[in-house]
Amino acid sequence: MKRIFPIFIMFLCFGLCLNCASVKVTEQNIHRQWMLVSYKDFSKEELTNSKAEINFTKISDANKIAGTAFMGCNRMFFNAEIKSKKRIEISGLGSTLMACEKMELESQFSRDFEKMQNFVIEGHFLTLYDEKGNKVKFIAADWD
Repeated sequence: MKRIFPIFIMFLCFGLCLNCASVKVTEQNIHRQWMLVSYKDFSKEELTNSKAEINFTKISDANKIAGTAFMGCNRMFFNAEIKSKKRIEISGLGSTLMACEKMELESQFSRDFEKMQNFVIEGHFLTLYDEKGNKVKFIAADWD
């Protein structure tokens, strides 16, 4: 019995360490630049040519984000807060006010982006969802 107790404590501590490490990896993974790869009916070529991307950067708290986005014309900026492992709240979306020829992607994205409430990170992909199931999919810019 005296030998089993220390072994049990060792496995318990090891399990706690692994559990804490996995939470931090998820938090760190969202804090990066993401390139838009799938959104509505826009082709991958349109998204690539527009250099469509979002950039999440840390503020003082790991759950709060100051972000920027670019969809081909104006630089957008926003605040986001990670509410749980799968919930995000995006607010305060604003942008510069340049007029460009092709602004359909930017117009639709700016209308939809603040409605996104859920997120999933799978490998190098980030997918944002709204309550109706509409989604926006990104790939990490530094994935290779």
